[in-house]
Amino acid sequence: MSDTRGDQPIEGGIAADRVERLTKTIRDQTFPNLKPRDSATLILIDRTESVPKVLLGRRHERHRFMPGKFVFPGGRIEPSDRQMATLSALHDRHVARLMTKVRHASATKAAGFALAAIRETYEETGLMLGVPSTAPIATPPGPWEAFAKAGIVPDLSAIHFIARAITPPKRPRRFDSRFFAADIAAIAQRADGFVGPDKELVELVWLPITEARRLDMPGITAIALEELQDRMASGMSYDHPAPLYRMLNKRFVREVL
Repeated sequence: MSDTRGDQPIEGGIAADRVERLTKTIRDQTFPNLKPRDSATLILIDRTESVPKVLLGRRHERHRFMPGKFVFPGGRIEPSDRQMATLSALHDRHVARLMTKVRHASATKAAGFALAAIRETYEETGLMLGVPSTAPIATPPGPWEAFAKAGIVPDLSAIHFIARAITPPKRPRRFDSRFFAADIAAIAQRADGFVGPDKELVELVWLPITEARRLDMPGITAIALEELQDRMASGMSYDHPAPLYRMLNKRFVREVL
């Protein structure tokens, strides 16, 4: 079976189709097995027109990891992400799902995942998400200092948890990735110089979801877009489930968190 809740199988044509397509993207699994590294990514949604659009960036062709692919801004979790101050917390439903099947679970750890997605989005695109603040902002040393300098404090109530995916075993790099989404209304500041021929992302594009899926992107990126469409159809309901995609017995499975 391709879709499970705990150890119990769940039938579903859409879910089965998604995991089948993901399974077909599996490549060489002959590398030494690595522990997946926690990472987070953010899907920005522009709903100012009748057809919603999402933001994707094209990775540099010289990157060893996914060269030339279109991806969402994102990257590894840093220890400082758990230390950054926020205006509001993540919704309890998101926290609960983020902490399912996680060691040393805590609300602080869940917030760190979302904050990493916000930080990486700024570092890769120059888009700073949050709310202007005139009060001092408690900021750990490092990249978060840019938020304090700009007077912007992250607001996690504007962030939605969409899906989680773990890279299959024996790949050269493995990530335990959390996919988040936010509306462009959450963007408090935009800066130039973060995207270009000598940067991690060489270009940014805003496209309707159906068009975006036609780009050259990793399989899980396309699946995350479909999961986002499902959540948008629910009105971004907090009751809408978030799935975990991982490999089991040489095939992907989809577990509902």
